[in-house]
Amino acid sequence: MESKFLEKLEKVLLPIGSKIANQKHLQAISVGMMMTLALIVVGSLFLIVANPPINLDMVDLNTSNVFLKFMIGWKQFAVANYDIITRPFNFTMGVVGLMTAFTIAYSLANEYKLNNLTSGLISMVIFLMIAAPIEDGKIVMQYLGADGLFIAIVISLISVEISMVVERFNWKFKSEHIPPAVLSFMNALIPLFLNIVIIYGVSAVIFAKTGKTIPGIIMALLTPALSVGNNIWGYLIILLFGNILWLFGINGTSVIFPIVFSIGIANTGINSELVRQGKSPEMLMNLQMFRVAVLGGAGNTLGLILLMLKSKSEQLKTLGKLAFVPGICGINEPVIFGTPIIFNPILGIPFLVTPLVTVSLTYIAQKLNIISMGYIVDPSFTPFFIQGYLSSLDFRNLIFYFGLVVVSLVIYFPFFKVYEKNLIKQEMDM
Repeated sequence: MESKFLEKLEKVLLPIGSKIANQKHLQAISVGMMMTLALIVVGSLFLIVANPPINLDMVDLNTSNVFLKFMIGWKQFAVANYDIITRPFNFTMGVVGLMTAFTIAYSLANEYKLNNLTSGLISMVIFLMIAAPIEDGKIVMQYLGADGLFIAIVISLISVEISMVVERFNWKFKSEHIPPAVLSFMNALIPLFLNIVIIYGVSAVIFAKTGKTIPGIIMALLTPALSVGNNIWGYLIILLFGNILWLFGINGTSVIFPIVFSIGIANTGINSELVRQGKSPEMLMNLQMFRVAVLGGAGNTLGLILLMLKSKSEQLKTLGKLAFVPGICGINEPVIFGTPIIFNPILGIPFLVTPLVTVSLTYIAQKLNIISMGYIVDPSFTPFFIQGYLSSLDFRNLIFYFGLVVVSLVIYFPFFKVYEKNLIKQEMDM
């Protein structure tokens, strides 16, 4: 039965995957994102170091326990030096939009046989003009990272297409007497000028009319109303919306975070007060629901990472090893950008479905008292199993979280096998 199901899935999805693999723009996005993978993985590790898995409000600071002393010391050091520790993250993952603007343009220019370095630099400069306004003499970095990824993809593709127009019309300087380096500089002037006039010109007009940058407008339009998410159906719709955005290169978690996190914090606070009064917690839509929604990161990709570790594809196996430690801490950008899941209809299906299933199971399990409702605000970016316990100090929740990882693995499995087969074929053809 499993074999027949996989065969049917392959028949439907493999042709789509093959077409996408051969489409120049989508291929450039995939290759460009892979180029940034090493920086993303290393940067993510520093974010883990900056967020040790301990809540100082829940422990005795004068304890004699050696392990707790170490954890307390680590936490205090991390709090005191947070900016220093997270600097590697800020200038790797924190500027992934800027890096992607270069790498995607570089990759697409390769496909078109253009000057790849010049194309990458033009794209990066235009992206900075649009996504990094200067306020009070300082560059605003908000959209240089994942929040600006969508606009970085769009700019990189359009900027290369503009350069390609210059190439088609042969608007170039030619002379045997001009040194190659000087000629390359001169031939970069026209595409750079046209990119500034066309792309930045549109951005400037929009800013003059609205007072907002293009990335700011996009994020404002995508943020839904807060009141929708305080019930399970509204919550699931918001999660689905956020993960759909991820598939198009928009940081969906960033868009929905203010909604789902504020709901979780508020309801966890109510549960905490009820527990303090000796009563049972009542708020089902607590912070634990958000932790489950991003178990292993957006799309619940921890099960996918485990499948990658045993993959016959060298690319997937290597990526699984790189993504495992960040993944158990809820940081899955290496998987989203490295696989990639963005613009990937095969892995996009379980990426959307899995969180809906795991969050629904958590809601039901809380309602039936199979697990405890969350009443503690646990630390972010800590291993999922630690969060599972700290949310309610109940080992049932810890076991349940491991069960959700298995659910994730099962849902991803058939789609993973189809995608793996496609990749293995590509690796053998290389």
